Amino acid sequence: TLFRSTCPVADYKTPESTFTLPVPFLKALKTKAFTQESVCCSLLEQPNIVQGLPAAVLSYCQVWQIPAVLYQCYTDAIKLDSITIEAFKPVLSSQSLHRFSKNTSNINEILKKVVSTEEIGRA
Repeated sequence: TLFRSTCPVADYKTPESTFTLPVPFLKALKTKAFTQESVCCSLLEQPNIVQGLPAAVLSYCQVWQIPAVLYQCYTDAIKLDSITIEAFKPVLSSQSLHRFSKNTSNINEILKKVVSTEEIGRA
């Protein structure tokens, strides 16, 4: 199971300044049962936490020993935009998703359509 979430970069805990981090960026958190492959980014470090529905889903998967990984995108954007979605490109291009898609060569165009549809729906 793969799932994605976003949160403000201000929520990211690090000893260095968040102003020096390349925003947006991904961090992964996985269950112990997720062993078949590596993740597309570095793992989420302590003392960072995941909250809300993503935390609930990941906890459920951990308790029931379901292989799962959460990709948390830290961003400075208030709403979903093409730059934030671009951060998920490594996940969308990963081997684990190839069995669900026919072709990922036009991923940029697909992502732009998703963002423009989202922006039209909020207007």
